[in-house]
Amino acid sequence: MKQLFPVGHVMGFIFSLVLSLVALAVVFFDLSYKAGMALLLVTAIAQACVQLLLFMHMGESSDRKTLYLNILYALFVGVVTIVGTLFAMVWGYNY
Repeated sequence: MKQLFPVGHVMGFIFSLVLSLVALAVVFFDLSYKAGMALLLVTAIAQACVQLLLFMHMGESSDRKTLYLNILYALFVGVVTIVGTLFAMVWGYNY
């Protein structure tokens, strides 16, 4: 019976809820901008790691190199998209 109950998934779910509550506490406790952003950044990175490792089974594959390269590529595309959007809309790109 112990093998049928997903202890890791339940603990990951509880950890995700705790991280979400910590992020929500930034709003309720009216933290300063720098402290709030630092706390949100830490919780967002921890939340992404929990999601990738526990729920998307990143650590269970035999071909980890390809999975990590795909994640790095996705991060690169995301950063380029965000910086490009900021460049075009906020910083006033004029040609």
